[in-house]
Amino acid sequence: MTRYEKKYVTRLLTVFLLAGLSMVTLSSLSSAATPKIGDSFNGGVVIYVDGTGQHGLIAAKADMTGSSGKGEGFFNWYGAKVAANKFLDGYCDWFLPNKEQLNQFYIHRSSVGGIVDTYYWSSSESDDNKAWAQDFSNGQQLDGKKTNTSHVRPMRIF
Repeated sequence: MTRYEKKYVTRLLTVFLLAGLSMVTLSSLSSAATPKIGDSFNGGVVIYVDGTGQHGLIAAKADMTGSSGKGEGFFNWYGAKVAANKFLDGYCDWFLPNKEQLNQFYIHRSSVGGIVDTYYWSSSESDDNKAWAQDFSNGQQLDGKKTNTSHVRPMRIF
């Protein structure tokens, strides 16, 4: 084998090796990037994954803390909307979930932890003075006065 042929074969083997490593890396990335319900992911815990496996809903790891004078961790609806938009665990796109998203949180509450058997606010309004909340002791959704206090668990979408 001539010196030129050795150089060519060496380059060809290097290309094949790099291509193989790239395929292994891409395979690892794609499997790691497919979160499942209950996984810690992007600052919270996955509570919903759509049919493609690429998009879903993340709940914060803990309720927001605050004080309403009635007890730590409670907010009226207006305060809940503000509290949910805080910078949390390195992300600034948290929001107060709508009632359907909140129900997903209720369904998968055991995979998140730190849930209190009490009412949690949603962003869904039933009229100018009322918004929907969900009772986490039984799953019932009902509307309540926005001046009432309930717990808040921020969410984000991936």
